[in-house]
Amino acid sequence: MFGKRNKIDSGEVDDLAETLAGVAFFEDFSREELRRVAELAEEVEATEGAKLIDQGRVGQECYVVLEGQAGVYMADEHVATVGPGTMVGEMSLVEHRPRNASVVAETPMKLVAFDTKAFKTLLQEMPKVHDRVMATLAARLKNNAGAS
Repeated sequence: MFGKRNKIDSGEVDDLAETLAGVAFFEDFSREELRRVAELAEEVEATEGAKLIDQGRVGQECYVVLEGQAGVYMADEHVATVGPGTMVGEMSLVEHRPRNASVVAETPMKLVAFDTKAFKTLLQEMPKVHDRVMATLAARLKNNAGAS
């Protein structure tokens, strides 16, 4: 585990939903959809240098970056930098395979985390989440194919 974690209680759902409204990944979500996302989320703060995702390990959760930046590494080679609005870690949850990259905080970060159960619920309940995750995966696969 890294950083500080905060399970969302019922009094904080609206505040987190309001924050999520300004995050690119959740663009065009209704207030009700944002509230549901907030109910399923866990807020996470990570310090610079924290390893969010460890290549080769089985994925247990994914994250959406709210603030800060992280480096993506494959076999210790920096392949990308991600920032606010980006989801990371979803590929392992969708494919039920070990992580294919490591993600390390390059700055202090604020994220929302979704464990496997919450992620599955999001995909089932919200077509927008499903479509955005699939578009993200397709773009990454295309990018990875071009890099080889």
